[in-house]
Amino acid sequence: MSSVAEPTGTGRASDEITTGFPVAGPPRFDSIDAVRNGLADVQYLADDGISGVVFLADRLAKPVLVEGPAGTGKTELAKSVARLTGSRLIRLQCYEGLDESKALYEWNYKKQLLRIQADSGQAWQQLEEDIFSEEFLLTRPLLEAIKSTEPVVLLIDEVDRVELETEALLLEILSEYQVSIPELGTVRASQIPLVFLTSNNTRELSEALKRRCLYLHIDYPQLDRERAIIEARVPGISQALADQVARIVRSIRTLDLKKSPSVSETLDWARTLVVLGVESIDAEQAKDTLHILLKYRSDIDRAAKELVGVESPD
Repeated sequence: MSSVAEPTGTGRASDEITTGFPVAGPPRFDSIDAVRNGLADVQYLADDGISGVVFLADRLAKPVLVEGPAGTGKTELAKSVARLTGSRLIRLQCYEGLDESKALYEWNYKKQLLRIQADSGQAWQQLEEDIFSEEFLLTRPLLEAIKSTEPVVLLIDEVDRVELETEALLLEILSEYQVSIPELGTVRASQIPLVFLTSNNTRELSEALKRRCLYLHIDYPQLDRERAIIEARVPGISQALADQVARIVRSIRTLDLKKSPSVSETLDWARTLVVLGVESIDAEQAKDTLHILLKYRSDIDRAAKELVGVESPD
């Protein structure tokens, strides 16, 4: 069989990525402060914990496993790092039933069949080498990220939704940044992508997967940080209204709800209030718009009872 040509890199030697300890290339960030300030420039307000893990992920060439409740900014972190570094974002959205052909690669069987029919007089060995070449390979997100010669951020979103068998596909990629294709050989990364895996904790991930990653837990933000996020992401909102929104949402999260409001839902609610021309929330306005913030009737009813005492700030 023919061997696939290994991509040539720009600063990351592919022949060194063989031990499970990939060689990090030129650093993307000068310091943890540079990460935090850079993310703020692209409107992602990161604390020291988030900034530190992103910095180390680059310096150690390690993937980052980001866990936490849905809607707390896990996916947005990967998108923001891509914007900050000017990298292409490649996203693999995980789901139950995801397999190798959708995540890694598959062969273009129709094109192979056409080649076989066109070259039917050719010796089989030569024909086989021809049809199992890169020309007939359909790359999916994981292989595409490995093969890229340009800076890449690979987002493996909601990895907890896939089965253990599919999770095992990730192990070689996350440990050595390479993919083994039986018909072609091993494709090694010429430059190591920044990799983010997100999980909503719907199932426990394997120890093997966790061992290959740096770990980051993103929870609901503290009051001051959520207020700052609202001010940064909702154009036209006043400081007073942003503070009210953050305080009400923080209070609602203490209730026994089916689903606590996420940061993204908080932003949706804040935008709604701005569009409606609300300058200060009273109990009636809050109750009338709770369906933007909460998605279960029982949660809306429970929160509405708690909002009776909401008063406009002086």
